[in-house]
Amino acid sequence: MGVKDKGHAGVKWYSAAKRERGMMRSGICAAAIAMAVMGALGLAYPWPLSAQGPGSANPSAKAQTTGAAVPGASKTQVVILGTGTPAANPDASGPAVAIVVNGAAYLVDCGPGVVRRAAAAERKGIAALKVQNIKTVFITHLHSDHTLGYPDLIFSPWVLGRTEPLEVYGPRGLQSMTEHLEKAWEKDIDVRTNGLGQVNKTGYQVHVHEIEPGVVYQDKNVTVRAFLVPHGSWDQAFGYRFETSDRTIVLSGDTGPTDAIAKACHGCDVLLHEVYGEATVATQTPDRQKYFHAYHTSTGELAKEAAEAKPGLLVLYHQMYWSPATDAQLLDEVKQHYAGKVVSARDLDVY
Repeated sequence: MGVKDKGHAGVKWYSAAKRERGMMRSGICAAAIAMAVMGALGLAYPWPLSAQGPGSANPSAKAQTTGAAVPGASKTQVVILGTGTPAANPDASGPAVAIVVNGAAYLVDCGPGVVRRAAAAERKGIAALKVQNIKTVFITHLHSDHTLGYPDLIFSPWVLGRTEPLEVYGPRGLQSMTEHLEKAWEKDIDVRTNGLGQVNKTGYQVHVHEIEPGVVYQDKNVTVRAFLVPHGSWDQAFGYRFETSDRTIVLSGDTGPTDAIAKACHGCDVLLHEVYGEATVATQTPDRQKYFHAYHTSTGELAKEAAEAKPGLLVLYHQMYWSPATDAQLLDEVKQHYAGKVVSARDLDVY
């Protein structure tokens, strides 16, 4: 496996298989006309759109190499694919967010259920999240709750017709994880590509980019910057800043208190940040409290960070609390020390 300078600061890429490219597919979804009108009316507001929000056109070219916009598609949307934690909550899939720009989708993290949540978002009008279109993913860190959907992203869209390899960016260890996953499913790959099914031989491949802080990705739609955040014992954990023509969006990933978030946001349009409830964590054992203090950010700590970051909208996601606590309680705790706009996300919200 070769190592090659990709041309973006701090990035090297490692091909998990022979690089082959499928033919680009094009086409415009009929819903694009409605999206062009509705997007102008609603997408400028940093609040959840209706579940029946406007659709968007299918991407007509590779996100990795061309970033070509689709005529009539909306501008930047933030689609919450999962807000969950390791808790087996059927209403909250594992952590995953999609940034949708000009009909192209860029995912951050891939917790359990990510592919089906993407399909649900497509059904609700986000055409860019048709599963065969998912080709670019950024991983914040390698905790299992953020990556259990990774093999699903590798194989399910391929079986359903994706021909292009998956481009995945993330911390050290991602290459090894990918190699082991493809080894685990090598019999499936053999049967599907050489058996009666005759599935294409490119769509399951993965191009892994183990990154360092800085600009890690850029195309005509978006510039993506990675920055380090402290997450307990992890040697590398990243947050990401997405810059598009109309919005700047920052995602914290999992992190303890840090000034890196305020520096990355600095008046950004949307800040998505993990959080745990102070009152509910106080009910846990001393060891659990120590863990949360080291690995995550409390409502009070987040309020202080947000006051410095000054986002147009603060979105709580990957929320950690225990019954009888609620989202409303989390919001109340944040609002005690933060006067800006803040919401607590649910799966399939769109901002």
